[in-house]
Amino acid sequence: MLRKERSDVMKEFPEFMKRHVNRIAVSSQATPGVEGYVFDRVDGSQMAFWTCSETTPSAPHVHEFDEYMVVVQGCYTLIIGDKRIAVRAGEECFIPRGVLHGGEVEAGTRTINAFGGHRANRVNANSNP
Repeated sequence: MLRKERSDVMKEFPEFMKRHVNRIAVSSQATPGVEGYVFDRVDGSQMAFWTCSETTPSAPHVHEFDEYMVVVQGCYTLIIGDKRIAVRAGEECFIPRGVLHGGEVEAGTRTINAFGGHRANRVNANSNP
């Protein structure tokens, strides 16, 4: 059975969430071909909104804080050790601090990530967009 495409389904995050002042610097991203925007919380934690324009791997990395991710659209395959976990639209995952993880992302995937600490730096005059 084919699923009919709905015209009212969002294909990207709204413009107010993608203001240049919140754009994540390339140097703060583990995945090429990703556009991200970050918002800081008073306690130092962050929320990031990512849109992946190409199918590509996400380099293995580790954080000193917990990470939560929900896939809004597409699929992100989380890789932890020898486990591959496909996280699809509407699904979520929790990555505890100190766990080495990477992944593979499909073109068109959008995610919302919450980090228990400072994860991403913004673009500024001295960094790559």
